[in-house]
Amino acid sequence: MSTSQPDASRRPSDDRATPDELLHELPADTTPEDLVLASGRDITPRTLAWAERKLASEGRAAFDKLLP
Repeated sequence: MSTSQPDASRRPSDDRATPDELLHELPADTTPEDLVLASGRDITPRTLAWAERKLASEGRAAFDKLLP
């Protein structure tokens, strides 16, 4: 008896990796809250002030230092 399994050569491959440029791309409208969350901290007035200073001095590169 045959099974109704699709031909293995016609199935899409699940071993494709997401390209680096998509993994590390930030949206244009990132906020200090995003930076706080990316750092693993809770959103408080103190951490928001830290994130605002960090974004003002480093720009979007502040995220590059936090995210892999």
